[in-house]
Amino acid sequence: MFTEIENLNFSWNGTSAESTQGTPDEWSETPAQRLSRTGHHVMSFFLGFIMVFGFLNNLVVLILFVKFHTLRTPVNMLLLNISVSDMLVCLCGTTLSFASSLHARWLYGTHGCMWYGFVNSCFGIVSLISLAALSYDRYSTLTVYNKRAPDYRRPLLAVGGSWVYSLFWTVPPLLGWSSYGLEGAGTSCSVAWTSRTPQSHSYIVCLFIFCLGVPVLVMIYCYGRLLYAVKQVGRIRRTAARRREFHILFMVITTVVCYLLCWMPYGVVAMMATFGHPGLITPIATVVPSIMAKSSTVINPLIYILMNKQVSGP
Repeated sequence: MFTEIENLNFSWNGTSAESTQGTPDEWSETPAQRLSRTGHHVMSFFLGFIMVFGFLNNLVVLILFVKFHTLRTPVNMLLLNISVSDMLVCLCGTTLSFASSLHARWLYGTHGCMWYGFVNSCFGIVSLISLAALSYDRYSTLTVYNKRAPDYRRPLLAVGGSWVYSLFWTVPPLLGWSSYGLEGAGTSCSVAWTSRTPQSHSYIVCLFIFCLGVPVLVMIYCYGRLLYAVKQVGRIRRTAARRREFHILFMVITTVVCYLLCWMPYGVVAMMATFGHPGLITPIATVVPSIMAKSSTVINPLIYILMNKQVSGP
């Protein structure tokens, strides 16, 4: 059995790595470039941890939201949306890569790979767009002093918009604009970063501009303006309501920073694999950034639970 695993050539259901994530030369299919059996077991341990605790932590957030009416605030609608998308990643995506890592090969064929790549991309973009919407919400809330009542309309529109926007950018690979295929150790799938076709390059450029660059710039602008405003009014006595708003701001900024720290290494590696010299990024080099990106599903709800005064108390 171990010999069969070592001879695995990143192929499944008659579909080779060349047709999914670049050519065999780009994948460097020598045994030195593939995870050992121990490496797959270590990877499955981390994936199992993320799968279980990512699901449970986000489930706790949903239960708290249902149980406590005071948590149903406009800003928490967006945080809840992130928890839903993170929990769906654990259920619909991480379970597949965990099982495949246990067997040291992808188990679910071509269609399963396309599904895995689609759901991970879709739910990841939903979370990032929700964070961008959160940054604008905090910016507008803390710079408009005459707000009289909570406004649920904008957050709910942002929640719906995040899903529509994400589907707009993650469905095209299913229809032929780029594709989803095997990545890393051959036990997970994503956008075909190493494909050298014009269609793939054009899609990846658009994906990075509109699903990473634009949301991050929105967050930088909003939080930059907010920090400047906080500095300007720092000597002014704050009411209890304003102090609570600033606490929420700190919680949201912490969530954004942790999310970007988890996802940025993966984004950098993906860009290097796409536009760098063939073979610059080996399949194994993507394993750690991929696990870091998935770990955001565990970290996000912890930040929410620990830093939300309505949950943790004064």
